Amino acid sequence: EHQLRQAPGIKGYGFAKDDFYRLKQVSPHDLRIGSPFYDPNAAATVMRAIRDACQTILKMPAHFTTWPGSLRPMFDGSYQGIRIREQAVRLDSATLASFGKFRIPTSLWDSMSRYACWLEPAIVHEWVQLMQRYDASYDIGKLHQALQWQESRRNTQQVRQLVSQRLKDPSPLPCVWSQKDLHRWTYAVDHCFPWSRWNNNDLWNLLPATEKANHAKSDLLPSAGVMQKAKQDILHWWHYLDDDKIVRQQFHDEAAVALPLATSSATLDMLFDSALLQRQRLKANQQLAEWMGIA
Repeated sequence: EHQLRQAPGIKGYGFAKDDFYRLKQVSPHDLRIGSPFYDPNAAATVMRAIRDACQTILKMPAHFTTWPGSLRPMFDGSYQGIRIREQAVRLDSATLASFGKFRIPTSLWDSMSRYACWLEPAIVHEWVQLMQRYDASYDIGKLHQALQWQESRRNTQQVRQLVSQRLKDPSPLPCVWSQKDLHRWTYAVDHCFPWSRWNNNDLWNLLPATEKANHAKSDLLPSAGVMQKAKQDILHWWHYLDDDKIVRQQFHDEAAVALPLATSSATLDMLFDSALLQRQRLKANQQLAEWMGIA
């Protein structure tokens, strides 16, 4: 939208092709992991834009970013040519993996995950100053606004529909925090890791609970003991998602992206262990207050 300069004397983006600019017609929320594109034309546009981005990343930043005092690239990647057709696609792990591979050193990934809240604003600020040197007429405030990330919105609608659908089955659906059958209690959809501290609407992070338990937990982080106590009921809900052919792939892909050491093929028990590790990271990195369960 802003046509900012990427380099001195160059307007626009040297890496961008027509499909990149056509992404203006797509909402950022439509590009999340697992999103489907049923319109063949829109699907092909997104796929070609991803292809162009993959090739640019490998040719430019991945090639020229080297270890200090060395010419050895820090990142390793390979592009796998694919034939893009005008047909419906889903941005799941299999689709994205078809473009190739990109490897990031574990130590770097871990450090950037831990310090992202400080690194991101510093990088954006440096990029703003660099672009202003390319064109002094740029207003710093407008540059910052142009690079502002569109934050996710708290959204539980998809899971509320899944809970309502599940409640049509007379078999018990327990609240993950109180074990009460939600057929008999007003239910809510709870963010296991509080939205106010960690913006995440992934299926694995949204759990069925009673309104009372949801209000009691509020924006607190469940303690390790509370999560272990709730494990079977959390897995009970995850099994329902895992058995749903429509959301199964989305469930696993989102978990693989958000949870440490998780993969798209991980078992539910493995995903729970990854969630416990993420809980520990949130506790250590953000010093969140813990919830000790319903008294």
